[in-house]
Amino acid sequence: MADKNPTGRIRLPPRPATTTNDTTDAAPPPASPITTTTPIPTPISTTNNPTSVPSRHPVSGHERGFVQPSSYLRPRGLSHPMPPAQPERAIDREERQGLCAIRNFLKVRNSYDVLPLSFRLIIFDTSLSVKESLNILIQNGMYFPCLVNSAVRHVPCLRFFRTRVRRIVSAPLWDSKTSTFAGLLTTSDYINVIQYYFQNPAALGEIDQFRLDSLREVEKALGVAPPETISIDPERPLYEACRRMLDSRARRIPLVTNDSQTDRHHVLSVVTQYRILKFVAVNVSDTQKLRRPLGEILLGSYDNVATASMDTPVIDVIHILVERSISSVPIVNSEGVVYNVFESVDVITLIKGGVYDDLSLTVGEALKKRSPDFPGIYTCSLNDGLDTIFDTIRKSRVHRLVVVDENFRLKGVLTLSDILQYILLEGENDESS
Repeated sequence: MADKNPTGRIRLPPRPATTTNDTTDAAPPPASPITTTTPIPTPISTTNNPTSVPSRHPVSGHERGFVQPSSYLRPRGLSHPMPPAQPERAIDREERQGLCAIRNFLKVRNSYDVLPLSFRLIIFDTSLSVKESLNILIQNGMYFPCLVNSAVRHVPCLRFFRTRVRRIVSAPLWDSKTSTFAGLLTTSDYINVIQYYFQNPAALGEIDQFRLDSLREVEKALGVAPPETISIDPERPLYEACRRMLDSRARRIPLVTNDSQTDRHHVLSVVTQYRILKFVAVNVSDTQKLRRPLGEILLGSYDNVATASMDTPVIDVIHILVERSISSVPIVNSEGVVYNVFESVDVITLIKGGVYDDLSLTVGEALKKRSPDFPGIYTCSLNDGLDTIFDTIRKSRVHRLVVVDENFRLKGVLTLSDILQYILLEGENDESS
């Protein structure tokens, strides 16, 4: 039994299992003034107690508190306070406001608003051969004056700038057996056919008899996407049309209506990304608020960009177009300086008339066969914002921009799909919340 020492404290007997090698008893600490009538024992710390935790502040006597197990589970306060949130920059605020204005505009306009007063539409029956469709597309796909007035039907407050030239590089497909829309024929489909027959030389003589309804077999053999089959009702909002194009990675979308009386489809037109973005550039002044540089918003493709030289055979470029599922390849020299861009539509010019010998030409020789009305390539830098790019789209027919440095060396490629994805999806979650 413990006995009291002269100081009034209770002295506990030593524990044999927890003694140290030191046989000399240490003198007890000096007593603190007693403030209660009931003495409190002092906990004993031993060297063999693994659960003892030293206190942050040295205390003695009855001032030493007991350590509760739950205290080990409580999160400790941060030694350094969190830095205050940085205020939103003016350029970021204007960028957000500009994107919001564009989305609201696309949500209240439909595809009818984009169509000009006069346009040409070519529809191919799926029973046509590839050669026949190619000749028709070339005959109607050359540069010709575009009859566009200064106002758009149904929306007199909207404006369109007069366009000097226009090309037809796609056509809706129609299945006459079922009287239904069967997809959209584009230059990519012709390139896939060329790739297929070059991989199967024995079947090259049958290419002229190949029909459009067999395109799915070609795409399946190559492992690429089949002909685009998405469509949209022209009365649906433009915003929905843009989202469908992004989801399917399509660059254009046909406008298809359904006759309620006959329950049959009617193809009205085809709307492209360029026409939608130009419609925005002309009618939404808030595009001037999109001043954040491309290098800051990381808009475009800058890693592993496919390139070719003037001496590269055209057939090699076709392989790149198919493997990468892209529509153009920048042409550079040995130092990476951009000379030109080889586009998928350039292939159509080479195979007109069903002659495929020109595919063995070099890129430099093939580019000489371009129309004299070719507008050239458009470039920008990482310091440019979308405000200046929308100005370019408003004034010129642009399908992509090559990003270069001050020495005209290639940095990346900015496509209309990149721009459309940015104005539709950037900050959308924050906006909806």
